[in-house]
Amino acid sequence: MELMEAIEKRHAVRKYIDKAIEPRVKAELEAEIDECNKLGGLHMQLVTNEPGAFGSALVHYGMFKGVKNYIAMVGKKGPELDEKIGYYGERIVLKAQQLGLNSCWVALNFSKRKSRYVLNRGEKLVCVVAIGYGQTRGTPHKSKPLERFYEADGEIPEWFMNGITAASLAPTAVNQQRFKFTLKGNEVDARATGGFYSKLDLGIVKCHFEIGAGIDNFIWK
Repeated sequence: MELMEAIEKRHAVRKYIDKAIEPRVKAELEAEIDECNKLGGLHMQLVTNEPGAFGSALVHYGMFKGVKNYIAMVGKKGPELDEKIGYYGERIVLKAQQLGLNSCWVALNFSKRKSRYVLNRGEKLVCVVAIGYGQTRGTPHKSKPLERFYEADGEIPEWFMNGITAASLAPTAVNQQRFKFTLKGNEVDARATGGFYSKLDLGIVKCHFEIGAGIDNFIWK
């Protein structure tokens, strides 16, 4: 499965079957996590077979069921942490989709007191990603018209619109989709336009944009 296909097929899944992640799949996923940790200077961790972390009342309200595995999105505190977690975390999420797993970004609903992830000095847990084999494949989220996501002068190249399309498919907090891209020549600027978890969302949509547009076609401002 190519990355663009993974973007198109990946949807939030909150209910999972009772099946352990296969050893080969787990090894490949952990290798991707290790690589992203090195590139981003992060401390993301895969935790398996821990049903207690998703057992709080808030989780029941959020309709999570059967979650026994998650990725703890951890890194050193700093102004760039949320965006880095979004960018590299979504790269891991898409790898999981390629490996046949389902996932869901989780922020407010996670029970931090019942978890096995490691926090070193100066580090912070930003959020987690529930992961495993879903009862369903999830459903696509509703999206705003593509023109709401960008500003550009003159003729718009195909690669840019491919990037915008990929960005429109990115998961964002409560599907708020509050981001905008600006094109000038081959230079692209991306910014959040408000909302909660906006920096996390920005990292996710930038990951999608790069995949859709092709990183060799532009430079980030």
